[in-house]
Amino acid sequence: MDFRAVIAGLWGVAGTNIVKMDAKTSPRRAKKGYLTRNDHTRMIKEWGHRLGFDHCGIARAERLDDDARRLESWLNKGMQGTMRYMENHFDLRIDPTRLVPGARSVITFLMNYYPAAGQHPDAPRVAKYAYGNDYHEVIRGRLKQLLEWIRSDIGDVDGRGFVDSAPVLERSWAVRSGLGWIGKNGNLLHRQAGSFHFIATLIVDLELEYDTPFAGDYCGTCRRCIEACPTGAIAADKVVDGSKCISYFTIELKDLLIPDAMKGKFDNWMFGCDTCQDVCPWNRWSQPTEDIAFTPIPAILNFRTSDWEELTEEGFREIFRHSAVNRTRYTGIRRNLRFIDGSPADGSSRAGEDDQPDTPIK
Repeated sequence: MDFRAVIAGLWGVAGTNIVKMDAKTSPRRAKKGYLTRNDHTRMIKEWGHRLGFDHCGIARAERLDDDARRLESWLNKGMQGTMRYMENHFDLRIDPTRLVPGARSVITFLMNYYPAAGQHPDAPRVAKYAYGNDYHEVIRGRLKQLLEWIRSDIGDVDGRGFVDSAPVLERSWAVRSGLGWIGKNGNLLHRQAGSFHFIATLIVDLELEYDTPFAGDYCGTCRRCIEACPTGAIAADKVVDGSKCISYFTIELKDLLIPDAMKGKFDNWMFGCDTCQDVCPWNRWSQPTEDIAFTPIPAILNFRTSDWEELTEEGFREIFRHSAVNRTRYTGIRRNLRFIDGSPADGSSRAGEDDQPDTPIK
């Protein structure tokens, strides 16, 4: 699980092959003068599927006042830990018209990343979303392509795409667009696909047909994710305390030293954590992705603990240059390995550069 992806959804803390086409070779060349709002909606959903997105929902662009109150409470309790960037751009998070002037629609896409194979049993654990290519790079390119098709076949549309970007409460929009509900672990749950999917958002100033918001909550009395969380980070009311989450410590925390209070609690997780998703009954519906962009990097599947320990910085950069694992940097991986192994820490006071949220697509 990517903790940034979950906090972007407010409650807590994660196909097909890449289509290489330009605006001139869009799947459908229509006569703009005869297109209706229903046509626009259908075309966008068809293009999304062609680009490898498994599910699409559309909501009216409006302020998220209820979500704003929950986010403010979450921040006031300090659950963002050292992720100070979460405190910035509050108005942008809750009002899509601040991101795209005149915004009319928020389009949400889901893309499956569940892998067909797992890691070697003698290896520190890596969250499944990081098995293949960096989803930021993959999905950002596809949203850019989609926006080009929209402008080519529909008209002069202003829009911006976001992939796990801090200014967008993507899970809130996913619920509003009818794609699922927020589970007790803070993840978006789809009734047919579970939670192993990336969420992408495209905000446009184009009026579309809107899907019915998802009104149900099918977690019931289940508490598996709450009880299984190794660090007790999942609280009541679908709140995840970021300052206790393994994904936060192994990815977002840039300090060299992980707090001693966490020793013995990481359950061998070196990068991210999938525990709350692995135990979720709804993920019994998960099917391996067919998108070649998320084919696991061989090292992820084949490396044993000794391979990770012997990995040089040069080797790390070469193997993981297009991987989300690179987010924590080589020094971060070394720190995490030492921590789960119980070895004493060494090195500098920072595990990597202070990363910022993703740059949106224009």
